[in-house]
Parts: sequence; C-alpha cells; structure tokens
Amino acid sequence: MKVIENKNFPGERALYGANEVELINCAFQGEEDGESALKEARNVLLKDCYMDLRYPLWHNENVALERVEMTVNCRAALWYSQRIAVKDSKLHGIKALRECSDVELLDTDVVSPEFGWRSHRITGKNLSIEGEYGFFESSKITLSNLTFKGKYSFQYVHDLVIEDSKLDTKDAFWHTKNVCVKNTMIKGEYLAWYAENIVFENCTIIGTQPLCYCKNLKLVNCKMIDCDLSFEYSDVEADVVGAVLSVKNPKSGKIVADNYGEIILTDDSKVKCEAQILKRGN
Repeated sequence: MKVIENKNFPGERALYGANEVELINCAFQGEEDGESALKEARNVLLKDCYMDLRYPLWHNENVALERVEMTVNCRAALWYSQRIAVKDSKLHGIKALRECSDVELLDTDVVSPEFGWRSHRITGKNLSIEGEYGFFESSKITLSNLTFKGKYSFQYVHDLVIEDSKLDTKDAFWHTKNVCVKNTMIKGEYLAWYAENIVFENCTIIGTQPLCYCKNLKLVNCKMIDCDLSFEYSDVEADVVGAVLSVKNPKSGKIVADNYGEIILTDDSKVKCEAQILKRGN
C-alpha cells in the first residue's frame, strides 16, 4: 500500500480512483470546499483522519476507517459502496450511510439523520446512534450493545437481530419482517405496527399503543410499562411479566400476564377477535 501521512486534501476529487492507499493523520477540509475526495476508490485505509467535506466515499470497495471523525459538513459520506469497516469513529454528517452492503460498525458514534438507508448485510457492536428514520428499508442487520435515539427507526426492515440494547424511538419497526429483539429496552410510541414475524424476548417495552396489526407476533418473558391499547388486531402469543395497562381487540392467539388494567373488547371491531386473554395462574 502507498502510505500518505499528515496531508490535507481540500480540493474536489482529490484522490479520485485511488487504489491500495493508506491515509494516516490526514485532513479533508479547506476553503476550496471540494467534494467527492475518494470517489471510485478501492482498498483504502484511513487512520486518525478528519473529514469536513461532502460526499467523500462514493462507489468504493474495501474501505476501512479507524479513529476517523466526520463532521456535520461531511454529509452523505458513504454511499453506493461495498465492504466497509468503521471502527472507533464519529459519523456526524447527515445521511452518512446509504445504498451500501457488507458493512461493519464497531465502537462508533453516529449522529446522522437518515442513517443506514437501503443498505444490506450490516453488523454493529457498541454503537451510539442518533437520527430520524434510521436503517430505513435495509436488511440482514445484526446489532448488539446499541444505544439508539430518534424517531421512526427500522421501518420496512427485514431480517434484523438486536440484542442487549436501549432504544428510545417512536414508530419503530413498522412494516418489518423477520425481526428478533432480545434483552433490550424499547421506549416509544406505536411500536411495531404492521410487523410480521417479530419476536421480543426478555425485553422491556414502554409507551402507548404498541404492537397493533401484527402477524405472528411473539413476546417471551417481557415487561410492558405504560402500554395502553396494546395488540389491537394482532395475531399474538405473549408472555408478559407484570401488568399490561390495557389490551384492545387482539385478533388471535394468547396473551398471558399477571394482571390487566383494562381489557377492551368492542362491538364495532372491524375483524373477528378471538384471542385468549389470561391471567397467569388462572
């Protein structure tokens, strides 16, 4: 690999088409306000670099970032790229990752609206992510020890696993398929409407009107806090530890909890609701 150290690249397409390059302690900034610095690059390693310009890594293959800081000015940083590894870095520009595949994220801080759109085969560990519409229409994702904050996360995602995480998010998991969430706290409103084949195991779910219009929904050893109007029109098998504030018109399956604040079965239901709603021990 060619090694480049302690250089600044302020111009447009400064390293266009670079191949077999290691960049150490380099910066991408300046009054020239150049964009697309590493477009169409291959086999690139960036270490201890500072990136303050737009669109730096488009149409790339085999890119690794270690201790790289991307500022708010480094917008749309990683697009249309394959085989990306990001470690101990900061991705703070809008739309930081989109239309990418085979992505590894480790020990990284993300502040990026619309992060991770339409990307596939993503693994992440020890992450902090803040942004709206995270991972929209992406697939084959495995995340652990994630702290997430932002609205509308994981919508239209399929084949997703999340473990040992904390999610503070509204309207999460809408229209998802084949999702498993374990040992995780999920705080928000209107959780997982229209989801199919979704499992929550050893989770704490907090917030109003969760888990409605679901197909093949499963809760295993979960807690539900401040969850009113839960499970409306859902096909559900649920084992809830403690009480549920209210359950409304579950379509089918069985719900078991220690107690219920209210069970609402209305005459104006638009579907036939035949789910069993049971107290544990009865």
